Amino acid sequence: MSAIHANPITERERAANRSQPQPGETPARLAGLRDRVRNALGFFPFLAPVHVLLLSIIVIPAFYVGWLSLNTSSFGQAPVYVGLANYVKVLTDPAFREALINTGIIVVVAVHLELALALGMALLFAGGLPGRRFLLVAVLAPYAISEVTAVAMWRFLFDPDIGPVTMALRALHLPVLEWSYVPSHGLIIIALLTIWLHLPFTFVILFAARLAIPGELYEAAKVDGATTLQSFRRVTLPLLGPAMLIALLFRYIFAFRLFSEVWLMTQGGPARSTEVVAVYLYQEAFRFNAFGTAAATAWIMVLISLLLAAGYVLILRRQGGAHAH
Repeated sequence: MSAIHANPITERERAANRSQPQPGETPARLAGLRDRVRNALGFFPFLAPVHVLLLSIIVIPAFYVGWLSLNTSSFGQAPVYVGLANYVKVLTDPAFREALINTGIIVVVAVHLELALALGMALLFAGGLPGRRFLLVAVLAPYAISEVTAVAMWRFLFDPDIGPVTMALRALHLPVLEWSYVPSHGLIIIALLTIWLHLPFTFVILFAARLAIPGELYEAAKVDGATTLQSFRRVTLPLLGPAMLIALLFRYIFAFRLFSEVWLMTQGGPARSTEVVAVYLYQEAFRFNAFGTAAATAWIMVLISLLLAAGYVLILRRQGGAHAH
């Protein structure tokens, strides 16, 4: 019996002895730790230019704009601290509210219509569309055109008097887009232009995600008697969900910062009726010289973009957790 009771004690002692550092082990650990720290510090000179670049073009300007939003200033000169008065002024400005509504309309309509078109095109291309290589070049071509060139081309095509598209619509007795003086028509042509310009971006994301779906899943669904629509609902859509969310996230943020298409097409007119938030910011800064309210508008745009991003990241994490379980 004594031997039986002694064995557990002996094992505990052996485990304790193994857990204690052996002679010469601690200096070896310290030496290894010093080597790792020395290697980590050796990378700092190579990382320093990146940190300097980030500080100089992102962090410092962001803090400066934040400081400027708390002051009244013209061209950044003679600032007077006013606290949150600039934010209150922007949020209560009817012109800002109209710009925010216009931005929301363009974002919601353009982004979702663009997603639907990109999804349909991705499915067609993945299904073995004839002449896919040549059509792929045509689909991606708008992304290679600068925004200035694209707007100039669209201004000519939809010119209310001599535009080829306008003349063709009149010949077919169809309504034309009087975008130069009808606000709703101006928003429509801006939405169509931003869809045409950024459709390749969304298409590439969805097309790559569709090609990554194994063909065996569709074969198994076909063996189980699933129709094409059922395969789309049960296989394609669930597996394309993360890619669609990522495409929506980027396009929401990009569309919310929409500026070039609006400024080059209508300059926010007529009478600021097609103005979006980014154009409102530009007008405040460089036409009315109100840099405080312009900086406040910039930070409001940043906060809205962060809220949009946080919402989509939360959805993606929930989806990841659901797949993990």
